[in-house]
Amino acid sequence: MIPRLLATLCILIASVAAPARVDAAETTYLLRPDKVWTGDGEAAHPGWAVLVRGGMIVSAGIEGSLDVPADAKRVDLPGVTLTPGLIDLHSHLFLHPYNETPWDDQVLKEPEAYRTLKAGLHARDTLLAGFTTLRDLGTEGAGYADVAVKRAIDEGLIPGPRLFVTTRAIVASSSYGPGPHGFRPDIELHGGAQEVSGRDEATRAVREQAGRGADWIKLYADYRIGMDGSAQPTFKPDELQAIVETSHLSGRPVAAHAASDKGMRMAIEAGVDTIEHGYGGTTDTFRLMRQRGVAYLPTLTAVESTEQYFNHYQPGQPSTPKMREAERAFRSALAAGVTIGCGSDVGVFRHGDNWREPAWMVKLGMSPAQALHACTNVAAGILRQQDRIGRIAPGMSADLAGFMGDPSVRIEDLRQPVFVMKDGAVYRSPPAP
Repeated sequence: MIPRLLATLCILIASVAAPARVDAAETTYLLRPDKVWTGDGEAAHPGWAVLVRGGMIVSAGIEGSLDVPADAKRVDLPGVTLTPGLIDLHSHLFLHPYNETPWDDQVLKEPEAYRTLKAGLHARDTLLAGFTTLRDLGTEGAGYADVAVKRAIDEGLIPGPRLFVTTRAIVASSSYGPGPHGFRPDIELHGGAQEVSGRDEATRAVREQAGRGADWIKLYADYRIGMDGSAQPTFKPDELQAIVETSHLSGRPVAAHAASDKGMRMAIEAGVDTIEHGYGGTTDTFRLMRQRGVAYLPTLTAVESTEQYFNHYQPGQPSTPKMREAERAFRSALAAGVTIGCGSDVGVFRHGDNWREPAWMVKLGMSPAQALHACTNVAAGILRQQDRIGRIAPGMSADLAGFMGDPSVRIEDLRQPVFVMKDGAVYRSPPAP
């Protein structure tokens, strides 16, 4: 049954966007947009072109200055600004919006094979939106299926962004759903992450996930376990240290879900590499993040989305208390000089709408160019991939996206992708005139 479903998925996705993998190796492209935003500065360069060969960027600059082979395939992109392929550092390919299906029902009722098929479609939608790289932060009950999706993309079976995966995520025992509230206490429920107690189990979980293919390790430093439903720390310091030390020994960075200031501080002091959410962070904690070199992924769109689903918020209305908390945290991190990357928590909302996160960043004080940096070279640096992706420069992978208009001036132009290339293969191009 599963092979038949996977074959169906490949046919469906290929019919929408089929990459020319052979062309990527054999074809030289000269991309001719109106402007090129390289990721190295603030403004886009008018009149520039980009030469691509063998999946790599060969050169970029004024077209007349480039050494263009006679057999180069010229791709005209009028009205388009070409940028590095965009990067979202907090995604969940195995989830879909909670107003379609609640989280508990996705984890408990949707079979893993079904969720894997949907994840493939979500990957396609993400790539076609111009996001050529994702860090996927947990399958939420779908086991190690993200490793399989990553392999299918890498082998060209399905189109999708380059993936950095975390598999199951690590949580303290009895602290993460489904349950324990709302279900009979004698029912053993399928979990959304890997539960551990104590240093030994924490160490074992990291080794297991690394052995199964995790690129990063994700932990939940806090969760809604307070008697009043508030976010409270879930791990003891020695447990956090065991996860971080074991991860770092294997060369894997650590991402920490932390919504409370105390959970954030404990994770930072344990040595994690990124903080996800951080809504309750104080100015002092964000200063500590800057001192320790811990990056911040604010997931502003997730808050807006859940407030729409559960508290009747409508775009354009005054922010709700939860939204104001997230907005205050973002502004505090920005003022403290924390490294901020684009991390949206997409999956809570529709895949392919990742542009909403940089749009929120601009609403809350970033310039459009700063938000673009957060989605390109800054995000690449957080991934330790700055020598491979995130900029348009010779020797970088040919991960490129073209948008009508100029998102370095109007961030909303990210809503209009018309060209997408990954590793030199074209996945989206403007319709022929």
